[in-house]
Amino acid sequence: MIFSTVFFTGLLAATAAALPHRARDSGSGSVQFVNNMSDDVYMWTTSADPGEMQTLSGGGGTFSQAWQTNSNGGGISIKLSTTTSDTDSVLQFEYTVDSDTLYWDMSSINMDSSSDFVTNGFSVVPSDSSCTTATCAPGDTDCADSYQHPDDVNTLSCSTSATYVVTLG
Repeated sequence: MIFSTVFFTGLLAATAAALPHRARDSGSGSVQFVNNMSDDVYMWTTSADPGEMQTLSGGGGTFSQAWQTNSNGGGISIKLSTTTSDTDSVLQFEYTVDSDTLYWDMSSINMDSSSDFVTNGFSVVPSDSSCTTATCAPGDTDCADSYQHPDDVNTLSCSTSATYVVTLG
């Protein structure tokens, strides 16, 4: 009897481990990146100091991060690059948490017009359907939904409880 119970429990655990898993929304909100481009993307979060570079695998790789606050009171920028060596040509997801509101934008200010992000396009879709989305179509070198110049007005806001999905490509 003990053998069959242990065997059955082990079988259930092995079956559960083999099933596909889906990330759960903790309800506290986050940003998730999906890389549908063929090549890897390199990303790092900056606040008062630059963070460690992460690799977002090409062909559907994902990365999630809960909202953070900056110790100096400023905002957070998640920088995306197509190379580890050229960290000057970047696409940025920028945000600031203010109580229950997230102020956010996409910025192409520091991105070359020949970037793979421009070639493949990108979008941001919050899980809260009342929130505004941002979409830059493939090839759009002057996308109105992403900051192109410092005096653009492209900052959006929505709830910090939403999950924001940034899709590349």
